[in-house]
Amino acid sequence: MLFKGLLYCLALLPLGILAALDDKAKLANRTIDRTVSLRTHSIYPPYIDQDLQNRWWDFGADAYVNTNKHIRLTRQVPSQMGWLWSRVPLTASNFVIEVEFKISGDNNHLFGDGIAIWVTKERAQPGPVFGSVVPDKFEGLGVFLDTYANSRHPYAFPRVTAMLGDGKTSYDQDHDGEANSIGACSANFRRTNVATKLKITYLRDQYLNVKIQYKAWDDWTDCFTVHGLTLPLAPYVGFSAMTGDVSDNHDIISVTTYSAILSSPDSQRDKLTGAKSAKRAGSGGPLYWILFIFSLIGKLFLAFIAFAIGVQIYKWWIMRQTNARIQAAFGPGGQFFKDAKRF
Repeated sequence: MLFKGLLYCLALLPLGILAALDDKAKLANRTIDRTVSLRTHSIYPPYIDQDLQNRWWDFGADAYVNTNKHIRLTRQVPSQMGWLWSRVPLTASNFVIEVEFKISGDNNHLFGDGIAIWVTKERAQPGPVFGSVVPDKFEGLGVFLDTYANSRHPYAFPRVTAMLGDGKTSYDQDHDGEANSIGACSANFRRTNVATKLKITYLRDQYLNVKIQYKAWDDWTDCFTVHGLTLPLAPYVGFSAMTGDVSDNHDIISVTTYSAILSSPDSQRDKLTGAKSAKRAGSGGPLYWILFIFSLIGKLFLAFIAFAIGVQIYKWWIMRQTNARIQAAFGPGGQFFKDAKRF
């Protein structure tokens, strides 16, 4: 009985594994079906109303608004600091933030420091990290458009670097966030001939993806993707910039934020309105292949169990037929004893 119980558990184990993998696969299969623009977290020219205010955004420190062009966080003047923050938290669990920005200046050799994009629990706290965060800790996401290298690196600047803050860890200022980086890429987004944009796509508990446009219009370069990342609930969206001994003009041209509506977990990827084909976010990545291999192993194990059970049933049937023939021939009143010629 114990042996039979063990076999029963072993037979059901792959079913449980496959069920868990199927749930994960369905979660990974969920992609953006459509997006809805969020006015509360978007801003365009002329940026302000008749009262020189914006209903959904605050700006401060050295930042000022040119209603026809931009919100200039800092001018090309040393020791400046400016910020732009949403007044209400972002309640969408999945979202896309597209930022058009411009970093420029007259100096071709010494310039800095860059722009920070924040999706954090705190807001409007001027500090040393690209003009924000007091003292130098935050909870949430920081994406840094860094134009000045504070130390030597094997990669080039300007550079896009991201950090997931836990509210306790300091930003690695001396090494340009290298110790805290969850993803980064080098991109020459300063003084370009096209509009420079950064796109942040976040699907809760699934992935964070960052793309940048700086080479040509609608030519998006994939910067990095982080899987399994979770941001704080209801964060604020903000932008800040800072200059030190070196300086630049740091401008925000527009911000467009969308709430991302996900597809049904059971939807086929090639039939989604927002899909192009089977190549979706996460498809073909390490997680996809791990799930595929585990699923294949589970199916092979189930096939082996079914084959073994089939063999046992076949043996039992053959044995039963053999016993029936023996009984008919040699049993009481069997054919063997009825044949008089044998005796």
